[in-house]
Amino acid sequence: MALLELSNIQKNFRDGENRINHVLRGVDLQVEAGDFVAIKGASGSGKTTLLSVLGTLLPPDSGSYRLAEKEVTASTVDLAVLRNQQIGFVFQDHRLMPQYTALENILLPVLAHKNHTNSDEEEYAKKLLQITQIEEIANQYPQTLSGGEASRVAVCRALIMKPLLLLADEPTGQLDRENAQNIAKLLSEVNKTLNTTILMVTHSDETSAAAKRVLTLKEGRLS
Repeated sequence: MALLELSNIQKNFRDGENRINHVLRGVDLQVEAGDFVAIKGASGSGKTTLLSVLGTLLPPDSGSYRLAEKEVTASTVDLAVLRNQQIGFVFQDHRLMPQYTALENILLPVLAHKNHTNSDEEEYAKKLLQITQIEEIANQYPQTLSGGEASRVAVCRALIMKPLLLLADEPTGQLDRENAQNIAKLLSEVNKTLNTTILMVTHSDETSAAAKRVLTLKEGRLS
């Protein structure tokens, strides 16, 4: 069975003149555990909408979304728990909390879950810092980090709960070419080293080349 399965996912929005904009027009997708999938598409093609549906930030208007053989859209599913424990997010703008160090930012999902951390979780956070080669900035605050360092902290934070699925929304969008290449390579290494299933949306051919599979979102459908 696929780890993730979308069947005929549709999502519409109304514009200011009450006209319906059909953004997702029946998206079908299967992702196996351990896969690394990149989804490309032009600006406005619905990439972020699709990622928001996958991350349960937006409900689909119709269709089926199954994760680990469970129907995500079922009314009995606690979406907050699902997002915290099974789905990791890497956003384009990092969204690091300025009052916390890099290490503390990485541990925030743990604190959101149970209000404290233990030694095993702290050691795992340090392991992630080592894997991403930024252990020396563990005690620095976000305002002192480079764009590439902040991106790596964001990746570590997304991995701290050992999620089934890592979602990355234009993770290299605000980086220069060298740092963009480094983050794409890092995601590939995370996929291989931790066997983390990754789904990334990007407009960049160079970034998408790091994935095992590349799909295109066009006119509301994947191909």
